[in-house]
Amino acid sequence: MLLKVVGLSKHFGGLKAVNELSYHVEQGEILAIIGPNGAGKTTLYNLVCGMIKPTAGNITLLGESGDDSGSTVFREEDITGLKPYQVSRRGIARTFQITTLFDQLRVIDNLAIGYRSQTRTGFWDALFRNSRWKEDREKTITRALEVAGIIGLGDKVFDFVSTLPQEAQKRLSIGIALAGKPRLLLLDEPTAGVNPEETSGITELIKKIKDEGTTVCLIEHKMRMVMGLADRIVALNYGRKIAEGTPTEVCNDEEVIKAYLGGERIA
Repeated sequence: MLLKVVGLSKHFGGLKAVNELSYHVEQGEILAIIGPNGAGKTTLYNLVCGMIKPTAGNITLLGESGDDSGSTVFREEDITGLKPYQVSRRGIARTFQITTLFDQLRVIDNLAIGYRSQTRTGFWDALFRNSRWKEDREKTITRALEVAGIIGLGDKVFDFVSTLPQEAQKRLSIGIALAGKPRLLLLDEPTAGVNPEETSGITELIKKIKDEGTTVCLIEHKMRMVMGLADRIVALNYGRKIAEGTPTEVCNDEEVIKAYLGGERIA
């Protein structure tokens, strides 16, 4: 288990956007979060990433580390209410529904910004261009070029973002989140606004990211994509969990069919 959420709630006045939600993310899996518009999916991401604070509940990051003797130690860390930069430094990164990029910069510049959390350079290092600055600069360029290759933009690293088509910008937004070497990557509708052929390409990219060791959690409305990609699915409605299980189990759940698929089974 990599992430554990227990009894998580977020109330906006009388609106319960997330309502006593509990679920977990396993190391190395692709978990899909589904549900109709207004189900609380993006609010859930905002809570996990520290963009808003919960009304109640706990978010725990789990993992393994070595001790002084070289033995593996299991650890748990409560990240509830941490600030976004603190969550990011602990290995959680995300994308957003609306592709937000620095469109007047090049692809490589955007990827370098994504790697910033892994560097140690401060103001004086950058001003005097000392050894620390040089070391971080080399690591940043290396990582940016590596990620550009992973996301299929290796031949466009010096192109300005404003010249890229929508599908390439979607890939770049994933790349920026991936640049910081996260343990858990949260994707918010990564294929929104792209055609079926482009959706297949992004699906293959997500599989590649998982195969290279990054755990993925995604919000997605395209059920055909989710069925072929996710290891498990958590379904939400009105801020609460209504089903959890394999894609087949969740897709055949009567409450999910009623809430998400229009109230009748679709062959």
